[in-house]
Amino acid sequence: VPVDGSHWLSMREILHGLSQKGHEIVVVAPEINLQIKPTKTFVMKMFPVPFTQEELDENFQAFSNEITDEGSLLERTVRFYQRSKKTFEFYTSTCRHLLFNKDLVRYLEESKF
Repeated sequence: VPVDGSHWLSMREILHGLSQKGHEIVVVAPEINLQIKPTKTFVMKMFPVPFTQEELDENFQAFSNEITDEGSLLERTVRFYQRSKKTFEFYTSTCRHLLFNKDLVRYLEESKF
C-alpha cells in the first residue's frame, strides 16, 4: 500500500526488481492519486476516494507554492500549517476509504495480502 509522491517513486523501483525475480506484486492504491499508475510489473487494486483529481492536484500545487510565497515568517508559517492540515485530510480520507472498503478488505484477507 504505497504512499503517493516521492515514496512511491522509490517503491516503484523496488517493485520492478522484485518482479524481475519472479514475485507476484499487488499494489493497493486510491483511484485518484498523483503518480501511482498501472504497469505490467504489478497488479493494481484500486479503491474510490471522495475527491477529484483536480482537487488533489490543486492541493499539491498550492502546498508547493506555500514554500516560495511572500509574507512574513509568521504569515508563511500559518499558511503552511493550514495547507498541511488540508493535505493531512486527503491522506486521512484515503486511509478511511481503504479500511472501510469491505470488498477490497475481504479480497486482501482472502489472498493473505
